[in-house]
Amino acid sequence: MINRQMYELGSHRSTIREIFEYGNQRAAIVGRENVLDFSLGNPNVPAPDEVRQAILAEAAGDPVAIHGYTSAPGAPDVRRTLADSLNRRFGTDYTGDSLYLTAGAAAALMCAFRALACEGDEFVVFAPFFPEYKMFIESGAGAKCVLVPPSIEDFQIDFDAFAQRVSEHTKAVVINSPNNPSGAVYSEQTIRRLAAFLREKENEYGHPIYLISDEPYREIVYDNVTIPFVPNYYDDTIVCYSYSKSLSLPGERIGYVLVPPKAADSADLYAAVCGAGRALGYVCAPSLFQRVAARCADLTSDIAVYRTNRDLLYSGLTEMGYTCVKPEGAFYLFPRTLEADDRAFCERAKKYDLLLVPGSDFGAPGHMRISYCVKTETVEKALPLFKKLAEEYKIR
Repeated sequence: MINRQMYELGSHRSTIREIFEYGNQRAAIVGRENVLDFSLGNPNVPAPDEVRQAILAEAAGDPVAIHGYTSAPGAPDVRRTLADSLNRRFGTDYTGDSLYLTAGAAAALMCAFRALACEGDEFVVFAPFFPEYKMFIESGAGAKCVLVPPSIEDFQIDFDAFAQRVSEHTKAVVINSPNNPSGAVYSEQTIRRLAAFLREKENEYGHPIYLISDEPYREIVYDNVTIPFVPNYYDDTIVCYSYSKSLSLPGERIGYVLVPPKAADSADLYAAVCGAGRALGYVCAPSLFQRVAARCADLTSDIAVYRTNRDLLYSGLTEMGYTCVKPEGAFYLFPRTLEADDRAFCERAKKYDLLLVPGSDFGAPGHMRISYCVKTETVEKALPLFKKLAEEYKIR
């Protein structure tokens, strides 16, 4: 007999992956260049050349050390270097003992959820949200995922809806800014209001409410937008980070959990994060890329292509009649679909080989996610097809 829950997770891919695999099938028929695949958030810009140089430099060293185990939380000198980088950029005073290195942000989130979750606990998530959150919280940590509906006018937090969903059972609140799938960035005003609200609820319920800040897109912002560093606004923050997007290294799986010393019960919390990693069988983050991340911690890939693609898509689609909040970060556009049934709309788009992800998967029906980390020629080729698609609805 097998675990049926795990069977269901393993035998049914996410909608995003299903669309991606459909694209591979279509490419075999019509040619890869004719499939306009906006499904995956897979960076298309190369890693900075400094990453290649770091790999070569590290690979020239002792091969046993480079490919051997590190301490479970990560190599001490690497953690110290990454903490120093955070301190320079955000005016903090972290040490390496505040960081637990992980195989990307997904592993970081799982460690945070497992470290916190006790029987009866609830984790509040704001829509639109990365679909795996719900699986991580419920199937991975055995807690309850409580969803707050989106504020579709600006994708900031709907505080009235949020207040109705926070209770004495709330263990943590999850935020993702810049956001996948909307590209929205939570303003400083939003973060300040959120922090004040959570402090009020902590006092009311008599226990900490942690804020888990999922930040794989932290460095990908446009138009001189500033990203508030959340621990500087709310002490009980846990940061989950990945270099997958900032350094274009999604396949190398390197990230971290940051447990600031000001967080409630920080020493016990850090130990629980380490224990979660042990229980999940993570052993240690990839040793070579721990050291590459340390060498390149202050760098970001050239995001000029993302900005170009965003501007082309946003201006082109809004001129055609699509409604969309202009993204300030990440590399996703999240327009409203031209009919209420977003799944039907995305199915209709397939006849033009436009591969889009329904907003329902992100907790925001009536929208579609367009991942524009693609070649600019793909965007240019897609725009006339988006127009044909829009004209179908005008005819109807």
